[in-house]
Amino acid sequence: MRIAIGGISHESSTFVKTPTTFKDFESGFGLFRGQQIIDRFTDANICAGGFIAGAQKHRFEIVPLLWTFAYPGGLIVREAYELLKVEFLQRLQDEEMSGGAVDGVLLDLHGAMVVEGIDDGDGDFIAAVRDFMGQDRPVIVTQDLHGNHSQYRVDQADAIIGFDTYPHVDMAERGREAADIMVAMLRGEIQPVMALRQLPLFWNVICQVTAESPMRELMRRVHEMEARHGIIAITVATGFPWADVPDMGASVIVVADNDQALARAAADELGDWIWEHRERWISPAVAVLEAISRGEASGKFPIVLADHADNTGGGSPGDSTEILRTFVELGLTDAVILYIVDPEVVEQAHTAGVGQMLAVSVGGKSDPIQGPPVEMNVKVMALSNGDFTYDGPMYAGLTGNMGRSAWLKQNGVSVVVVTAHEQPLGPAFARTLGIECQLMKYIAVKSAAHFRASFGRFAGIIINVDAQAIQTHDFARLQYQKRRRTFFPVEVRP
Repeated sequence: MRIAIGGISHESSTFVKTPTTFKDFESGFGLFRGQQIIDRFTDANICAGGFIAGAQKHRFEIVPLLWTFAYPGGLIVREAYELLKVEFLQRLQDEEMSGGAVDGVLLDLHGAMVVEGIDDGDGDFIAAVRDFMGQDRPVIVTQDLHGNHSQYRVDQADAIIGFDTYPHVDMAERGREAADIMVAMLRGEIQPVMALRQLPLFWNVICQVTAESPMRELMRRVHEMEARHGIIAITVATGFPWADVPDMGASVIVVADNDQALARAAADELGDWIWEHRERWISPAVAVLEAISRGEASGKFPIVLADHADNTGGGSPGDSTEILRTFVELGLTDAVILYIVDPEVVEQAHTAGVGQMLAVSVGGKSDPIQGPPVEMNVKVMALSNGDFTYDGPMYAGLTGNMGRSAWLKQNGVSVVVVTAHEQPLGPAFARTLGIECQLMKYIAVKSAAHFRASFGRFAGIIINVDAQAIQTHDFARLQYQKRRRTFFPVEVRP
């Protein structure tokens, strides 16, 4: 049994002006070919790591092709995408010529990939692999919780398996599940069929955290339904609203065993339940000053503010300045911002050197929506080339790189300026600079929820704030051109 693995993964924000290039795939989470995939992802908490674990469990031959993930950002340049797709298919063809036909393909994708001229990037890629494999050899796909799923991609795949958790701590588990389904298919034990139910609702990020209500109750229902006879897997996708594409929105995908009517009924049952409880998936925005006051009133420190409208993990530029300006104006002590993307200030700090005083204009350079730069007189506390090791549970076992970076401090306010567009999944990188986050009183993270898996261990209180930035959660302010349905709670009122 020979199973090919790989994928092209990206979460694309069409509201961000900066395009995603081939170089971004190389310098983001990385571009790996052949054996490099095995070397990089064995025992790692990522779907490809789950594929590898599945091969070890079932003793099938794994055929690694190409795996790449660019940090979330703007539309992918068409030429870059086509180069990656062609290389993936060429590697698949070369492997078949040298080692014999593969029996199936496991794809590690995202679900919200948009390419110049291709609204459904994931669907296009799955279709290209399907064209190569034909209808008789299975193609199984893992996807993020934040996919914008289309009927097209459902028609092209044999099974789509989405994450069950947010923060995404179950990626390797979902990869192993996909491998289990692949093996069962090839042994003739199951024959997957799928049904998609799309839901026209905006789902606030604070209501997606699976360890808390109301998402906890939804996932409990999902797992109860998955235990029913004939149900193979159920995916709930909360959607990615910053991709202006026709199929943007939440959805349910049910994979059943050779029973299309069962899949359809289960998808509608769960979809109806989600829609009936639609008011539970929205949450009012919290302003920055309100959040700080609420945190201080709780008396629980550190106060962690999630700057979700400038979440670099969702493609935002990462240089909005409202929270930094507020921290400075309030004269807070033991306060830190993680991170502001500002290569210009990074270079100024590296040129000046550790211990030097420096006048800098921090942030606010990518788009006027992000706010103006903050004028600061800082001391350069530490410098870095950006290397660190994730401390889990997300990406446990992997290393990362924030690019050239610096820890700057003005009085009691610290800011970490970086080059790479990656959200602070945990305190690991800050620690390499000498910052002990658990000793801080105020922490602002440019992240929506993934930070909770690590920061939640020591946070006194966590509050999501909708500071001024491109990826606002006030969805009525987003200027959609391609969204073709009315959505709750914007056009469809509570």
